[in-house]
Amino acid sequence: GLLVTDRGFLPVDRQQRTNVPHIFAIGDIVGQPMLAHKAMHEGRVAAEVIAGETSAFDARVIPSVAYTDPEVAWVGLTETQAKAQGIAYEKGSFPWAASGRSLALGRDEGMTKLLFDPETHRVLGGGVVGPGAGDLISEVALAIEMDCEAADLGLTVHPHPTLSETVAMSAEAFEGTLTELYLPRRKPKKAKGVE
Repeated sequence: GLLVTDRGFLPVDRQQRTNVPHIFAIGDIVGQPMLAHKAMHEGRVAAEVIAGETSAFDARVIPSVAYTDPEVAWVGLTETQAKAQGIAYEKGSFPWAASGRSLALGRDEGMTKLLFDPETHRVLGGGVVGPGAGDLISEVALAIEMDCEAADLGLTVHPHPTLSETVAMSAEAFEGTLTELYLPRRKPKKAKGVE
């Protein structure tokens, strides 16, 4: 029969299979986080696997949003998780008080923060606080899924003035190339094979 955890969830693998190989499970029954968009993605993965395609669920790219005022959104690794797991990271952040768009909206209390692998500069996670944060976090999820580096985000042309450009500016802050604020320049990424 099907295995059930002590909390009533069905454990699944990355293809959404239960311990009975021809039975798949998605959504709240497989556990946290209990989000509709997570369940939809799990359903897509299960359908692709059933159809014989190569597919796997990656929880790192499932964003979460607290629909408060201001909104809070995050995806991937958080600073708390990185510290608890002993994962090395560096961060770049951009205060919305320096964003022309947030000033025009009269809502400058927000910020955008990205976490990066200090060696590869790949995006590990990110968070956004401010109006529309839930609309902005998808770019960070895509960056994680595509293994983007800070430079990839920083060099992506964002319209100005917009709140979405705070994602690029956070990456530029990490890289030391941000021109909108004075920040000390960071060390460049080491070339592969160079000590």
